Amino acid sequence: MIELAEAATTTTTGCCAPDLAPRLDTEAAQRLGADLSILGHPIRLQILDMLAQSDGHVCVCDLEGALPVKQPTVSHHLKLLREAGLIDCERKGLWAYYFVKREAMAALRTRVFSQLNLLG
Repeated sequence: MIELAEAATTTTTGCCAPDLAPRLDTEAAQRLGADLSILGHPIRLQILDMLAQSDGHVCVCDLEGALPVKQPTVSHHLKLLREAGLIDCERKGLWAYYFVKREAMAALRTRVFSQLNLLG
């Protein structure tokens, strides 16, 4: 067991591609990981899809009715998407109406594609 721990800390040279190194530094990899993480849950993707279909604002009650989870779970995912800056809401009386921040979504798409070098 001690040999494994020592081997893990030893720097070795690769056998086939000795000059292989990540193109993403640690900070860029963490940013990309955070971007992908916010998109990595099916409920958040469904929320974004429903909001993107609407040019206007969608009532939280309509989102809750369309999703296969209970209200606290919907609220949790809405909060995460708001904290990520991808959506926002306006309150009208007792109800909250959500909408996609399209510029933020475009910026996210650009960051992900450029980091993964998918554009060129």
